[in-house]
Amino acid sequence: MTKLVLVRHAKSDWGDPDLDDHDRPLNDRGLRDAPRMAAQLAESGFLADAILSSTALRAATTADFFGAALGVPVELQERLYGAPASLLLLAAAERGVGAVVVVAHDPGMTVLAGQLSDGGIGHMPTCAVATFSWDEDDWDVATAVDPESWSLDTPR
Repeated sequence: MTKLVLVRHAKSDWGDPDLDDHDRPLNDRGLRDAPRMAAQLAESGFLADAILSSTALRAATTADFFGAALGVPVELQERLYGAPASLLLLAAAERGVGAVVVVAHDPGMTVLAGQLSDGGIGHMPTCAVATFSWDEDDWDVATAVDPESWSLDTPR
């Protein structure tokens, strides 16, 4: 079985207009939502083999909550910052393990979630968690066919 979890980073802080986009932290809502959504995924019984995250502070911080909840170290990848849908999926597939969590940004996350859900997911709000499962054990086969199932959980 192959599983992919897409997590859009939690809500970020826009309070400092001089701060570089890459360095924006989570705001209070983001700091509340990220651990709650991470705990919810862990409580569902999901077992991650790898967690990949953008290097942007808001994504890395979100990923750290998921890593702590799932007991898996976070692997930071610069290429996931602002990545398109195709690169997000490629990064997960290249990792070569059965269950991958990817924490990154829109619009790539919404585009990929929409593609994998055949339009069922129209938007990935901040800290949304979209889960996709294939009966295949090979990422090349899995990513060539529609998932067997998918779900979307949001913090609201």
